[in-house]
Amino acid sequence: MEFCPKCGAILMSGGKGSKCPRCSYSSKEKVKVIISEKINDKKEITVVKEKDSEVRPIVKEDCEKCKNKHAYFWTVQTRAGDEAETKFFKCTKCNHTWREYR
Repeated sequence: MEFCPKCGAILMSGGKGSKCPRCSYSSKEKVKVIISEKINDKKEITVVKEKDSEVRPIVKEDCEKCKNKHAYFWTVQTRAGDEAETKFFKCTKCNHTWREYR
């Protein structure tokens, strides 16, 4: 983009030069604008499998099956909105899952 040295307006490019739309200044030099964009290679997407990691918090809760003292914890609204949510637990050792109603 080129600006007029007299008034500061943007010069309009023509076939053999540039011309100012405000003050009629003209440049005999041909303006060449080159625009380029570098596109990087695609990045590899990593897929996390459910078995690879649990992203739930761990709480102290006794497993009925293996007597382990830690379990993953999450809640789900399984009943009507005015009733309490259901707590689910999953043992960190044997993967036994159970729920607790309030």
